[in-house]
Amino acid sequence: MTDDVRLRRGRGALGFGFFAQGVAFALLVTRIPAIQDRYGISDGLLPAFLAAVPVLAGVSSVATEHLVKRVAPSAVLRWAQPVVLLALLGVGAGSRMWHVAVALGVFGLSVGALDASMNMLGVSLQRAYGRSIMLGFHAAYSLGGIVGASAAWAGAHWHLPLFTGYLPAVAVVLPLTLAGSRYYVDVKGGGAEEAGQGWPARGGRLLLPLCLVMACAYIGDSTVSNWSAKYLQDVLGSSEQLATVPYNVYMVTTLVGRAVGDLGVRRFGAVAVVRCGAVVAAAGFGVVAAAPDAWVGMLGFTLLGIGLCVIVPQTFAAAGRLFPNASDTAVARLNIFNYVGFLVGSPLVGGIGDAWNYRGAMVVPMALVLVTLLYARSFGTVERARYGVRHERRAGDRAVDVGRGGNGV
Repeated sequence: MTDDVRLRRGRGALGFGFFAQGVAFALLVTRIPAIQDRYGISDGLLPAFLAAVPVLAGVSSVATEHLVKRVAPSAVLRWAQPVVLLALLGVGAGSRMWHVAVALGVFGLSVGALDASMNMLGVSLQRAYGRSIMLGFHAAYSLGGIVGASAAWAGAHWHLPLFTGYLPAVAVVLPLTLAGSRYYVDVKGGGAEEAGQGWPARGGRLLLPLCLVMACAYIGDSTVSNWSAKYLQDVLGSSEQLATVPYNVYMVTTLVGRAVGDLGVRRFGAVAVVRCGAVVAAAGFGVVAAAPDAWVGMLGFTLLGIGLCVIVPQTFAAAGRLFPNASDTAVARLNIFNYVGFLVGSPLVGGIGDAWNYRGAMVVPMALVLVTLLYARSFGTVERARYGVRHERRAGDRAVDVGRGGNGV
């Protein structure tokens, strides 16, 4: 098998892995009310359960940084993904409080390893391709989120038990991820090999701007996922049915933006694309904050999807370019701030909304998204961050050195 064929298969398999993760995460978060009802979790205890998942995921991401010094990221992903899906099934299968606590704990630990290893492979594959492909992987995640949310809606609409609603998705996705995992590709120079190069003495300081961008982006994302429906209904006076639309619109525009975003990076460079995304996202928050009615509010959430969708994938890609000899370590540490933003975003907006008002609360994530403009240079110089014709030609002239697709080592 030629290296080109192996890379294409690896790219397709990893893309499906991102899709599967989008399905699993959407099935979990969109059925939180049903999970609460099933296990009798009080409103006071629910935030502790929800916070445990990103906290454990952050711990697992740190552990994955050290694990990939011994085993390849593909091996971590190959085993983490089935555990995530089985843990999701466990959430729906239990009957006691400790059952769901254990299932969510396993979900959090495995999803941290999954997110870190997926993005490690994505960064290394992009380096092997010599052109921007990272947004495409995250587009697959967005598509999975739409599919998962739709399946969750169907389960709720037909009043299906959680286990019954989760089982078809897991039964279909799990075998396909196991089959596709045979084609994961570890590019030589990553994982255990690059760990031997050592983390730079000033590595943490160099990575910090990207960590701040990642956290701010996820604060914006969690604001949409947690508060869009409440904002439309309580502040803008929409109906209950219309209030469910903004998140779906946000996910669709995220999918579209990521699907075409790689073309923009190849043409204009990552720095320009990220700056544009930050400005559009900030404008979206501004429109939401000032919206006179629900339809204008939905326009704001549409702009948010278009703007925010490019920032996170390009932040991972920038970390890979910034630390070419230690990209796995950089991705694992950067991934922690995914969960930091998720933890901070919802209570931050909710606290400001309760203490002041929700229109004013939307200004806070708007300002935080604009922090990206201050650190845009961290995404690389134009020459390093752009994937243009000349770069692709040079990449095509050199041989791509990849590991075995089967066991990833």
